Amino acid sequence: MTTKSKRHISFPSIEQFRNIVSNINRTYNFTGLDEAGEATYDHSKPKPKLTFKGTVKLHGTNAGVCFNTNDGIWVQSRENIITPESDNAGFAFFVNSNLETFTNLFSMIATRSGIDTTTNTISIYGEWCGGSIQKGVAISNLPKSFFIFGVKISPIVDTEDLEAVKTNPAYWVDSTDLGNSEVRIYNIDDFQTWEMEIDFNMPELVQNALGELTLAVEQECPVGKAFGFSGIGEGIVWSTELNGVVHRFKVKGEKHSSSKVKTIASVDVEKLNSIKEFIEYAVTESRFNQGLEKVFVNEPVDVKKMGDLIKWVVSDIIKEESDTMVASGLEPKDVGKYASGKIREMFFKLPV
Repeated sequence: MTTKSKRHISFPSIEQFRNIVSNINRTYNFTGLDEAGEATYDHSKPKPKLTFKGTVKLHGTNAGVCFNTNDGIWVQSRENIITPESDNAGFAFFVNSNLETFTNLFSMIATRSGIDTTTNTISIYGEWCGGSIQKGVAISNLPKSFFIFGVKISPIVDTEDLEAVKTNPAYWVDSTDLGNSEVRIYNIDDFQTWEMEIDFNMPELVQNALGELTLAVEQECPVGKAFGFSGIGEGIVWSTELNGVVHRFKVKGEKHSSSKVKTIASVDVEKLNSIKEFIEYAVTESRFNQGLEKVFVNEPVDVKKMGDLIKWVVSDIIKEESDTMVASGLEPKDVGKYASGKIREMFFKLPV
């Protein structure tokens, strides 16, 4: 078997908030693989509450520095391996000019995390920013600098050997203390950070808080301010780890949003809480069991008809509880999504 140890090892795309909600729910409910190798899920599990850490998102260009014993150090942009002769905003030249510092960083990572660099590649990721790399933000006043935000360990395997890749996944190790300010290598964790608990049973409840924090960063970049420069920032990257997988999403302010990255819409928290209370009140065991009797008449309960069950229960709620909905300021479209989720959980808790 041949292996390609020196290869471009990309930093994963950072998702939007709505994508991370779907990813977390899928990961949390994953129970393994069946005999056919297909993923299995336990949909009866309540959704988790997870604490996310927020760090300042800098407006620059993604950069990476990789090392293993076989190939030494090489440098990356988001898409390619780069060199001082074929560079990206001068980052490869910067790394070559500070090889001793980067060698020491790789040695520190390998020693404390027990990484065998003959069989693994260490990748240090960060944002190369400042100077002329981007314009119109507070950190444009800085000389070009590298802000570390992650370290990934990638086992050296044949990338065409799917089984080897599956059984030797890449993983992340602590990077919060890496840096050397004397040569303009900083750590994003040395600047302002935030924590936020997200309840994935109703993740919309945090949207207002996410938006407010993002607006504050856009109005005054904490990193720029730390260096004495006032001006706008880009946004915040939020991350958490679940079952060994790091999940990230980004929120940008309006001045940096695009068709691919949307700002977080504000929500009516009071209304969401009313919906939550109404679902607990209306989606009862009695109504659920009545739905089972109506949908599965003289036939075994089958997941293929769960959609019919959801439709019956929701329709019954709208018919029988319309006065309560009106009193709570709710309409059918407000409760359907959340009622469906609770009905689905109840369905998968049925005895086999």
